[in-house]
Amino acid sequence: MFRAVIVVALLFVFMVGVNALGDGFKSLGDDFLDLFFSATENPFMGLMLGILATTLVQSSSVSTSLIVALVAAPEHALPVANAVPMIMGANIGTTVTNTVVSMAHMGRPDEFRRAFEVATVHDFFNFIAVAVLLPLEMATGLLRRAATALSAGLTGFGGVEYESPIKGALKAVIQPIKAGLAGVFDAERTQAIALIVIAAALIFTALVLLVRVMRTLMRSKVERYVSVALNKSAFLGLALGIIVTVMVQSSSITTALLVPWAGAGLITVVQAFPITIGANIGTTVTALLAALAATGVNAAAGLTIALVHLLFNVAGTLLIYPTPSIRRIPIEGARWLAATAARSRKWAVVYVLTLFYGLPALFAFLNHQFFK
Repeated sequence: MFRAVIVVALLFVFMVGVNALGDGFKSLGDDFLDLFFSATENPFMGLMLGILATTLVQSSSVSTSLIVALVAAPEHALPVANAVPMIMGANIGTTVTNTVVSMAHMGRPDEFRRAFEVATVHDFFNFIAVAVLLPLEMATGLLRRAATALSAGLTGFGGVEYESPIKGALKAVIQPIKAGLAGVFDAERTQAIALIVIAAALIFTALVLLVRVMRTLMRSKVERYVSVALNKSAFLGLALGIIVTVMVQSSSITTALLVPWAGAGLITVVQAFPITIGANIGTTVTALLAALAATGVNAAAGLTIALVHLLFNVAGTLLIYPTPSIRRIPIEGARWLAATAARSRKWAVVYVLTLFYGLPALFAFLNHQFFK
């Protein structure tokens, strides 16, 4: 019972952070937001921002929640079209956690090769999904249109006016914070920046603590369920990846659990793959929670980008997993990369630094230099 109360309290803190972040960006002013929005009009820049932000905070749950809050901001909201590549980038960025975990096995080449295979199959899956679906989205807007239709169906009920008590409670918490910042800082923009920092800290802290509490509650069950799924059908592994990730609110926990098992030779990359992509789908629940926490005129847009995240992962799964010849591509890619890294472990470090940090930073620099 006590832990259930803690979970509810942390969810409320999370909702406070989401709403405060929207208020903070609203107060930054048109010139700053226009600069940010113009930068993200370049879809490849948006993709790189999503990767870099997620690798820095080590959590796609945090970065996607922040993106939802930006899209759902009461005024000067981030356009959904700009946010779509950022969401896709967050999917890639979250895979860095597994790769870093696998490096704990670098002292034993065979063990490291097995662990690195399972870690990087997640990378290859997301690379392929983005390589196919981002150009398709740029050409047709298919995911965005489908998510818009879904969000309209979910939020388009009328005829009743209802003032949510949660909305009132959120305002009751956020207003004293804003008043306190106004008493400390004179400049409105400084107040806005401080509110954004506080909001991001609330989101990050709430999610980290929520993950810890849920992990404590579910750890033994998670290990038992995953162990059972490994010896059953791939469909069960996929479903379990979704369920476990929803329960613990972190795909990193689900997938990072597989890495040391692979290092020990208890599972293979083929067994781990369906659980990994199930975790990819399960992690979208956090963005949906952030969307449900949003209030105001752009709340429907926040729900739309959260649904884009869900549809992207479902579409990627349907694109890659059902066909054996396509399914082998990320598996064989991970095997090749792991074999290369096991022969010379410096390539594992180069891979992580280049892909997750160097490439996004380079794109940001080039965008600043040539597309001002």
